[in-house]
Order: sequence, then C-alpha cells, then structure tokens
Amino acid sequence: MYIILVYDIAEKRVSKMLRLCRQYLNWIQNSVFEGEITEVKLKELLCRAKEIMDKEADSIIIFKSRGEKWLEKEVVGKEKNELDNFL
Repeated sequence: MYIILVYDIAEKRVSKMLRLCRQYLNWIQNSVFEGEITEVKLKELLCRAKEIMDKEADSIIIFKSRGEKWLEKEVVGKEKNELDNFL
C-alpha cells in the first residue's frame, strides 16, 4: 500500500520520530513522509512510534491508498526533498 504519514510531535521528541520514519518511508518535508509499505511494516512502524509518542500531546495521521498511481501530487513552491526514482 502507499501511505502519506504526517506527525505532530513535541519538539523534544521530533528528532527520534524523524529518524524512525526515515527507516520506513521517504521524507517529503518537515513532518511529512510518503512511500510504499506493507501492512506488517506499517504496524511495526506504528508500534515503535507509540514508544516515542506522548499519547496525550502527540499525534500521527496516516492517509492510505492502493498505490502511488492512485494519488495525484502537486507541489506549489519549492519541494523540500525531491525524490529521484531513477536507479
């Protein structure tokens, strides 16, 4: 599946969450990530994220799609992290 993950984490935990999400997804900008991920890997990511989060103050939002081809992306302004899909 293809997901977009957005988090709102207190500043003192942001660097840990950033490092975690980069292990599973592509960083887009600030607290936004996207990419293909299996259901098992997503559950693993969320389990590890919950260990970092303060559930009373922090949040993660995940948008799911069958695949990237079902999602149209438009960037207005400077793209923070241009993904290069060429090998």
